[in-house]
Amino acid sequence: MQRRQFQTSGLAALILLATTRAQALSLGDLSNADASSGVKAALEQGALAAVGLLGQSGGFLNNPKVRIPLPGYLNDAAKLMKKFGQGQRIEELETSINRAAEAAVPMGKDLLVGAVRNMTVTDAKNILAGGDTSVTQFFSEKTRAPLGQKFLPVVTQATKKVGLAQQYNAFAGKAAGFGLVKKEDATIEQYVTGKTLDGLYLVIGEQEQQLRQNPAAAGSAILKKVFGALK
Repeated sequence: MQRRQFQTSGLAALILLATTRAQALSLGDLSNADASSGVKAALEQGALAAVGLLGQSGGFLNNPKVRIPLPGYLNDAAKLMKKFGQGQRIEELETSINRAAEAAVPMGKDLLVGAVRNMTVTDAKNILAGGDTSVTQFFSEKTRAPLGQKFLPVVTQATKKVGLAQQYNAFAGKAAGFGLVKKEDATIEQYVTGKTLDGLYLVIGEQEQQLRQNPAAAGSAILKKVFGALK
């Protein structure tokens, strides 16, 4: 994701004044409260848009940016398996793990919105001042653990009937004990849950960036005031 580069002087003025006096900026009469409200509005809209985009049929499967590949050795072995007539089984597993992600994402809407509405002024300033990954970092810190707990049962239900998934788990569980497979990839359910969260945060960040670049298109007065002042 390419983050829009703000003029250094304008961004520095925003952070300094919001921290010390919470007074209006010369850029658009922007106050500390307005800056926080603008970031919250952008993130909430971005989160809802991301859930809508990813939580539908093809949201992951048909999007090359977030499509979940087969894990580890199974991805490496896929070409060989296809040569031996196992292509249908590979495609079945690829489809099932991406469908699992699509089914899980809508369950995260309330947690995502709650994280935004409960964010502090410090959180908002960190996002305004942050680099390319500031939005992803915020959501990951606030929601990765609880969302993972919500998503894992959905992913498990969606993949448990696929034979290759069980074979992967049998192998990966042993391999993890020898340090050959990362702990978070020790089961296909854990792997898919992690990749689902990665894709979700990526798309939220992209949506937030679009709002920064064109706040007028969002139809929000506070977004136009905050991000318009920072141009």
